[in-house]
Amino acid sequence: MIGLLGTAVNTATVILGATLGLLMKKGIPERISDTIFKGLALVTIFIGISGSLVGENTLLAVIVMVLGALIGELANLDKHIDSLGKRLENKFDKSNDKSTFAQGFTSSCLLFCVGAMTIVGCLQAGLKGDNTVLFTKSTMDFVSSFIFASTMGAGVLFSAGFVLVYQGLLTLLAGVLSPVLTTAVINEMSCVGYIIIIGLGLNMLGVTKLKIMNFVPAIFLPILFCPLYDWLVSVLPFLG
Repeated sequence: MIGLLGTAVNTATVILGATLGLLMKKGIPERISDTIFKGLALVTIFIGISGSLVGENTLLAVIVMVLGALIGELANLDKHIDSLGKRLENKFDKSNDKSTFAQGFTSSCLLFCVGAMTIVGCLQAGLKGDNTVLFTKSTMDFVSSFIFASTMGAGVLFSAGFVLVYQGLLTLLAGVLSPVLTTAVINEMSCVGYIIIIGLGLNMLGVTKLKIMNFVPAIFLPILFCPLYDWLVSVLPFLG
């Protein structure tokens, strides 16, 4: 399965980076760790703002974000992911300070999985067997997982499982979705993913307490709504 090689490598780099980060964590004073964490939050917001500019249709982004949030709230995705993080925390984290385990798990799952490189990389791997983008992403995720684990703990390590399942499924589904994955659709999916990353950064700073995972369904709605919007524009030109 050549198409899944990129996902396997990406998963391995997250595990390696997080493991090294955990080894470093014990030697970092809490004051410095807090400052580093806030710096990561600022960089996360920057990444989100920069990536969201690939979107070409603000109205469409508004529509899919609203509907995606509705779906996420009805399914209560954020609660389920948080509960998974806490179950892992209770089972595997025997330290006295468990305050950042679930946060590290959820934040890492989002950061590693909702950006444009994940979407484009999985599609290229699934459709063409080209893992170049995922290999590049693996290098970036190695660094991110190292820094995240050194500040947020073991939850980051367990996000590797989420990366494996999420990217693996997206890669396998690429062939089925290929007829509808136009450049416009991919751009809008990426835009929404990066908007969600902005929210993640704001949560990390403590500015907001958004249920970020509840917005994730919005990433996939452009697959349905881009063709529908194009049809509406052809019928009602003023929408364009």
